[in-house]
Amino acid sequence: MSETPAESVPEPTPLRRGWTTGACATAATKAALSALITGEFPDPVSIILPKGQEPAFPLAFETLGDGYASAGIVKDAGDDPDVTHGATIIASVRPLPPGSGIRFSAGDGVGTVTLPGLPLDVGEPAINPVPRQMMTDIVDETCADHGLPADVGITISVPGGEALAQKTWNPRLGIVGGLSILGTTGIVQPFSCSAWIHSIHRGIDVARAAGLTHVLGATGSTSEAAAQKIYDLPEIALLDMGDFAGGLLKYLRRHPVERLTIAGGFAKLTKLAQGAMDLHSSRSQVDMEFLAGLVPDDRTDARLKERILNANTALEALEITREREIDLAHPVARLACEKATEVLRGAEIAVDVVLTDRKGNILARYP
Repeated sequence: MSETPAESVPEPTPLRRGWTTGACATAATKAALSALITGEFPDPVSIILPKGQEPAFPLAFETLGDGYASAGIVKDAGDDPDVTHGATIIASVRPLPPGSGIRFSAGDGVGTVTLPGLPLDVGEPAINPVPRQMMTDIVDETCADHGLPADVGITISVPGGEALAQKTWNPRLGIVGGLSILGTTGIVQPFSCSAWIHSIHRGIDVARAAGLTHVLGATGSTSEAAAQKIYDLPEIALLDMGDFAGGLLKYLRRHPVERLTIAGGFAKLTKLAQGAMDLHSSRSQVDMEFLAGLVPDDRTDARLKERILNANTALEALEITREREIDLAHPVARLACEKATEVLRGAEIAVDVVLTDRKGNILARYP
């Protein structure tokens, strides 16, 4: 009897890349400026990104008025869970007096910098340096093609951006009134860590510029709130570390503060104690052998070890040991602190760890 062929498993569909707010703003600027000069909006409008790619963007909005033109592009973030996916990025351009150069303004839904430490001066619209350069290059090129001076005012708007910004780091970074126009390559890589880690770095910069000596990196809001009950730090000291312990620690190694508190739940901090720097469930796992090894020799036996090794989750392993009045939380907190200190490689930063349960109760602190 012949064997039945195994069912073929379809290849996973590759995740789709998207475009940054900076790329969308640049394309919208090109379309608006072209219309201001020629009376016609290019649609779709193409731009060249910093690494040479040349995407084309369909226009979702266009207006040509007396002395100004506006164009809007709906941001497509691809398969990345980006809060700005579907937002309309609008660029409005107008001629400025001779010798004015290129000036940027924040329109509706784009934030303004209010704290030092970011790569923009206080009072500037939150349009980051690379998008500014991309738009500047487009304006220079377009004006040169028509024999005109590049004296242009550019206002970037994102309708609804102020509400969207509440889901980002902007309030903690002192960016008020809306979103930031971001991007270094113009491309959003699906589920990339870069945007989150970038926000961690900027949070450290803002805290240092404000003269803070103590910052808190938490894996989530529950552990952050628990640690805040102890320390009551200012909001700009709160670094939304999430799963990116490595992104936080490696940047602090080069840009130190006097004190770092790491707060997190038992499973996340167990991964850190094991030496993992990315704590996401898809990129690191709790090692039950590691947890079983934390039980003191005089308190363990074959049955207990077997139960821990067969536990489905870190929480189950914790509950198993708590039944025996064995404390795993404190050794995990101690080892997490030691691993974090190792990554800091001698930077003069005092580290302490706050370990919580899912309800925010503190299970351990070290030291």
